[in-house]
Amino acid sequence: MYLKDSKFAVIDMTENYKRTDGFNLQKMNAIAEHVKAILNILGEDTNREGLEKTPLRVAKSRLFMTHGYTQNPIEIINSAKFHEEYKQMILVKDIELYSMCEHHLLPFYGKAHVAYIPNGYITGLSKVVRVVEAFARRLQVQERLTVQIRDCLQEALNPLGVAVVIEAAHMCMQMRGVEKQNSVTTTSAFTGIFLSQIKTREEFNHMIGAKLH
Repeated sequence: MYLKDSKFAVIDMTENYKRTDGFNLQKMNAIAEHVKAILNILGEDTNREGLEKTPLRVAKSRLFMTHGYTQNPIEIINSAKFHEEYKQMILVKDIELYSMCEHHLLPFYGKAHVAYIPNGYITGLSKVVRVVEAFARRLQVQERLTVQIRDCLQEALNPLGVAVVIEAAHMCMQMRGVEKQNSVTTTSAFTGIFLSQIKTREEFNHMIGAKLH
């Protein structure tokens, strides 16, 4: 089943229900075709009721989970960049994070803690979250994701320093392979004052671990 509506609109209709999704139809139909082939290879009947629309659902979910490719994180920061003479740490912690492991196309999920010390410019707090989302919604490894978030803030704001810590659980370790349910991977990346001053890095570590709210 393929959809033939306008280029960027997917129409899902029943008698009493209509939904419009902003996906590229050409990409979505191409993905759905391959998903259907995979299901057939696995021995499934793609014409039965439960699987009839599954290829399209999978295609749409994959396009959503990788929509970060369509976003420019530097532009996100620059869209809300303000001159401010504040030179203390700004920390946005416990940012929910969902991404896709590029090795097995399985999710990893957790939280990111992002801090920077301004050097003349700040950005909107929601933009920090959106940068995390823009990089997370791509095929990723956690190590690269951590560095990309750090480098984006450093390039866009030129702060005195940036600190990023990500804690995540990986479904490729929980559902398959070693099948360890409680393992959590932590990665970190720092620039500037967070590298050169131990007290600053310790303050960051204390703040992300403290229950202040």
